[in-house]
This record gives sequence, C-alpha cells and structure tokens, in this order.
Amino acid sequence: MIEAPDLSFASLAPLLFVLGAACVGVLVEAFWPRDTRHPVQVTVALVGTVGALASTLLLTRDFQRSTTAGGALAVDGPGLFLQATIAGLGALAILLFAERSLDPARSAFVVSAAVPAGSPRDRELLTVPRVQTEVYPLASFAIGGMMLFVTANDLLIMFVALEVLSLPLYLICGMSRRRRLLSQEAAVKYFLLGAFASAFFLYGLALVYGATGSVRLAAIREASLAEGSDVLLVLGLALLVVGLLFKASVAPFHTWTPDVYQGAPTPVTAFMAACTKVAAFGAILRLLYVSFGTAEWTWRPLVYGVAIVSMVVGAVLGLTQTDLKRMLAYSSIAHAGFLLTGVIGLGEFSEGGGGSGLAATMFYLLTYGLTTLGAFAVLTLVRDGDGEATHLSQWAGLASRSPLTAAVMTLFLLALAGIPLTAGFTGKFAVFRAAIEEGAWPLALVALLASAVAAFFYLRVIVLMYFSPVATGADGGQGPTVGVPGLPTVLVLAITATATLVLGILPGSVLDLAEQAARFVVR
Repeated sequence: MIEAPDLSFASLAPLLFVLGAACVGVLVEAFWPRDTRHPVQVTVALVGTVGALASTLLLTRDFQRSTTAGGALAVDGPGLFLQATIAGLGALAILLFAERSLDPARSAFVVSAAVPAGSPRDRELLTVPRVQTEVYPLASFAIGGMMLFVTANDLLIMFVALEVLSLPLYLICGMSRRRRLLSQEAAVKYFLLGAFASAFFLYGLALVYGATGSVRLAAIREASLAEGSDVLLVLGLALLVVGLLFKASVAPFHTWTPDVYQGAPTPVTAFMAACTKVAAFGAILRLLYVSFGTAEWTWRPLVYGVAIVSMVVGAVLGLTQTDLKRMLAYSSIAHAGFLLTGVIGLGEFSEGGGGSGLAATMFYLLTYGLTTLGAFAVLTLVRDGDGEATHLSQWAGLASRSPLTAAVMTLFLLALAGIPLTAGFTGKFAVFRAAIEEGAWPLALVALLASAVAAFFYLRVIVLMYFSPVATGADGGQGPTVGVPGLPTVLVLAITATATLVLGILPGSVLDLAEQAARFVVR
C-alpha cells in the first residue's frame, strides 16, 4: 500500500506563494484582456515573491529544523536564509522587468517573441504600445525552482528544481526588444550548454545511486562514511558538482556566461546574475555539507582547483572587455571563485551545525546579489538611439551629465571591487577568513591577488565617468543620454544602494543571522 507523504503546508508556504503566483499568471495570460494585463501580472508576481519572503521570515519564529514532503525537502536554517534571499532579490528583479511600462516602446522585452527577427512585422512591433507580459509567470516559475533547489534533500527533487528554474530562463533570455538576433543566439547557447550540464548532473545522480542505493542526501552521507573512496561515488559526485558549477558560471564551465549576459534583456541579466548565482551555490553547499561534509577528500581538491581557475579567468579576461555587460559577466565568474573560497571553509561539521564557511558564503551571496542587481539597474538608464549604451566609451564623462547616476554606479563598482565600508568588502573578508581558518591560506592569497587585478576594470569605469571627456555620438552629436528612472527602478536602486552601504558599515546583525542559520542544518 502506498502511503501519502507527510506534508507541512506551513513549511511549504514560500514555495506555494511563488508557484501559485506563477500558475495564476498563466491563467491571467490566457483570460485577462490584453490592454490591462500588464499591471495585473506585475501585481501577481510581486504578491508571490513578497509573500514568499514574508512567509520565510515567519518560519524562522519558533524555528525547529525538520523535513517535509516525505523527507524530500529540508526546512533548516541555510534553506530558509537562501529562500529569503532569492525571494527578496526576485521581487527586485520583477520591479526591473516592470520598468518603462508607461513608455512601452522603451520596454526591454519584445512584444511578440514568435515573430521572426528582422521581419517587417518585427520592425512594426518596435513602436507598438504593447508590453510583454509572459515574462512574469516565467520569472515566477524560475524563482520557485530556485527556492526548491536550495532546500532539496533528494537528488531527484534537486534535478526537477534545476529544470524548473532553467527552462523559463532559456525562454526569457531570447525576448530582448532590440538586438533580437543577439538575444536569440544567447538563448540558444544557454539552452544547449544547459542541456549538457543537466546531462552531467543526471549521469552523476545515476552513479551516486549505483554506489549508495539511494538518492537521499542523508543516506548518501552514511554510505560515503561507510564505504570510503568508492570510485563510483567519487565520480558521481564530480559529475554532480560539474552540473552545478555550470549554473553558478564557474570557470572552466563559464563559456555561456559572457554571451548570455550580453544578449539577454538587461533586467533578465540582472535576474540571472543575482538569483541564479544564489540558487546554484545554495545547491552546491547543500550537496557538500549534507552528503559529503565529513568526507572532504572527495571534493576539496576539485573545489580548490576550480576556485583558482575561476578567479584567474574572471579577473584576467575581465581586463580585456569593452562592453559593460560582458565585463560584469567576467566579474561574475571571478566572484564565483571568491565564493568557492568560502565553500573550502566548510570544514568539519558538528552534528546539526555548519562551519563558519557556510555562514560566510551565504552572507556573500546576499551582498553580491544586491550589488550586482543594483549595477545592472543603473546600466538600464544610460541609453542611445539603439537602446542601452553598454560600450565603455559611451560612459565617458557621465558624471558631468548625471552626477547622481555616476555616484550610484561608483558605489556598486567599489562594492564589487571589495573596497572597505561597502558590502563587498565585508563579504570577501568573511569568506577569506573562513578559508584561512581551515588552513587554505594559499587559496586566500590567490583570491586577494585576483581581487586586486579585478579592481582595475571596476576602477577603469569610474575613471571614465569622472575624468574623461564627455562621450559623443557616432555622428559627432550628443552621445548617450541618462533616462529618468521610473518608480520601479528608483525602488530597486534605493534598496540595493542602502543595503550595500549598511552591510558594509554595520553588517553585524545579518552576519549573526547567517551564523545562526548555519547552526541548524538538516543532516
């Protein structure tokens, strides 16, 4: 007889909010009149993400770590912290999606994705006063998949979550209103390479199941402690990690990142850079600290080497970029290496608790997500006749045209560089200290050198904005302009800039929250 699994609807509330909003969004897309559909879709998506954030915070009251859905989902400190981070960043990304709704011709999204790029109908739709609304339920499904990803206590559930978060992203990457061919090329590259990554993960899952007889993370941990360095187990773990490192855009599994970041609509790029990074590293952390936390011999050398490669590739190749979106893509690759120094700091675990590396990595994910989301929000404001002005030369002299825009972008770039009194410095200090405490000081030294190299291309943009002549257009006339942000972008910039400063100057309460969350781990 098949028994129904135990379900705690209170524990599932964050997922129910987001996925419920996604399903409602699909119904709205099917039945609501087109003329008034956009504000309804924005409202539904925001209710889903904000509701998920609020329910996650409520779950932390009288908190006791547990599992639900028959043990397939973990309700623990790290899972709730990362779910709250994804829901908060997702709500900010939804606001960026909704920007320029009062001027649809300047929207980031194509009116109809099914129209062939460059066709007469496509050119006609560039000026049609309609706004794309399918992106909101797609984004909500992706956020739901990400929140499921970081709490999955079962490799099969983790694979399902991986697909739920990936498939909507493949679609919305190809929905850019301008530069349609570049956007569609980015979507195809992301889809093909994502399919390979999913295949790696699924093959690794099969090998781990063959070695241990289970797909539950706790059972895998017990088998790994009992059997030692079983070849199938180690190979399966390596393939699982490779599939997850692809999602986290870690070198050498990063080849999709620059092209997709450049080709996707900028709000989608911001969404991927912030939320997908949190989800991917959340799954990596759960896989390592639950299944293999006391068997470091199986994963530490792999992560150590990949961290060095990612930091070097991101920092060095970022120096050669002339497009801001590609530069931020290589910045993302370098930061993935910095995050892996915190993963190295996971160390030994006490029963039900994690090391300092777990708390440091979760805090870094929060600070990086806020900072990079703010940087891409500023990027949407600087525009020329072809859309967003992303070439570095177009940002020359920006401070003389819009001092406030240049100042806000400077704050985010300094945070990404890890300058003191910004959230970026606090996050880097936390993960580097965790690595040093575990004896990985050579890795921390490489990370410091890579940070110094990466700081150059952030500071180069600041120098361009403040100390270079004002950029001019190709015809010698006035160059790019700074658009007046709408209320959604103003909210995003206000929240991210404030958080970047507060988490740099007074990070204690959030660091303590991350450390408390790391003590309550479902093993």
